[in-house]
Amino acid sequence: MRFDIMTLFPDLVRTVLDESIIGRAQKNGAIEVNTFNIRDYTEDKHRRVDDTPYGGGKGMLMMAPPIYACYEAILRAQEADGYAGRRRVIYLSPQGTLLNQKKAEELAQNYDNLILLCGHYEGVDHRIIEEIVEEEISIGDFVLTGGEIPACILTDCVARLLPGVLADTECFEKESFSSGLLEYPQYTRPYEFHGRRVPDILLSGHHAKIDEWREGQAEAVTKERRPDLLLDPKAE
Repeated sequence: MRFDIMTLFPDLVRTVLDESIIGRAQKNGAIEVNTFNIRDYTEDKHRRVDDTPYGGGKGMLMMAPPIYACYEAILRAQEADGYAGRRRVIYLSPQGTLLNQKKAEELAQNYDNLILLCGHYEGVDHRIIEEIVEEEISIGDFVLTGGEIPACILTDCVARLLPGVLADTECFEKESFSSGLLEYPQYTRPYEFHGRRVPDILLSGHHAKIDEWREGQAEAVTKERRPDLLLDPKAE
């Protein structure tokens, strides 16, 4: 999958996504992540990308023309690369649909290219949303200073579901939310830590009983922390 991220702070995005598993996935060709600096596409000699909103109000609003020019540059870059995948343009916004595991799976399965728009200041001119955005996604009911961190989270969440990113599909198939339950407790060495020992069942070598124990633990954790998931495991 190809991720094209429109942002005012490409270095911030690259700092996050070029590390660890997502960074390795780029190096081995499992995914492609490109950043496009919106300031590079303004015609203002001061590289200005924002202005005061019509009707008054505090703060500044990102202008439509630089964003649209950036979007057109992405399409040209894709065309030059011979890329023609299934595309989705997403604006990271507190007003969007809440990101969850089901949404991440939907994006991973249905698209080959995600173009992500990172807003800043007080957001973007609404006309750019009408012109190019196909979906708005939020990472939670709170407001951040910009869309870069949400874009990184969305990229990480979707990318790890793709072939070649994680070592084994079991890494995500049995974790929290993917199975409809929160994940069971896990342990590693040492056997005893501050008087707390690893449950004996995990050292038994009896895999069927271990699976049964883990399922029971997952149900117990979910009942305690997210009982709403037990009422409707497929709930968003």
